[in-house]
Amino acid sequence: MINHWILIGLLAISTYMSRVMGVEIMAGREMSLTLRLYFNYVPVAIISALIVKQILVPSDGQLTFSFPVLIGCLSTAIVIKKTKMFLPSVVVGVIIGLFVRYFV
Repeated sequence: MINHWILIGLLAISTYMSRVMGVEIMAGREMSLTLRLYFNYVPVAIISALIVKQILVPSDGQLTFSFPVLIGCLSTAIVIKKTKMFLPSVVVGVIIGLFVRYFV
C-alpha cells in the first residue's frame, strides 16, 4: 500500500516540475503564429479523444456505443451552447447521463 503512495507522490512531483520548467522556459518568449495555433488546438484534441474513448466502448472484440455517456455529452454540449457556462453544463450532463444509465 505504501508503494502506491510513493508512486503517486513521485508522479505528482514530476508533473509539477514539468509544468514549472515549461513556464520558466517559455516565459517572456514570443511564439510564432503556427506554434500558438498548435497550442490552441491541443486542449480541444485531448478532450475530444477522451470523450470518444468514453463513448465507444470495446465489448467482445467490437466497439459499442455507451448511450448514457453519449446522451450526457450531447446534453452538456446543448446546455453549454445555450448558457455559455461550463460548470453548470457539466453538472447537467452528468445528471442526465446518470438518469439515462439507471432509469431508461
